[in-house]
Amino acid sequence: MQAGLGAWLIQWARRRQPQRAHLVLVERITLAPRQMLSLVEVEGRRILVATAAEGAPSFYPLDTEYIASRPDSAPARARRVSW
Repeated sequence: MQAGLGAWLIQWARRRQPQRAHLVLVERITLAPRQMLSLVEVEGRRILVATAAEGAPSFYPLDTEYIASRPDSAPARARRVSW
């Protein structure tokens, strides 16, 4: 009976291993009392999020594939994206 319980515990522990996070806060800095910049990684893509008390947050994708795919943007410059 003990061998069965041990095997069950090992299988249970393997199932309980944490899954890889899909959303990771890489870094956050405060610019002013109610203004903040956050660098977020979502499934391998990095996004800069600017927040302030005066309005909605702004999202800036930092991956070069997105920037290069936009016909109206220069390769070295990211444009603001709002969702």
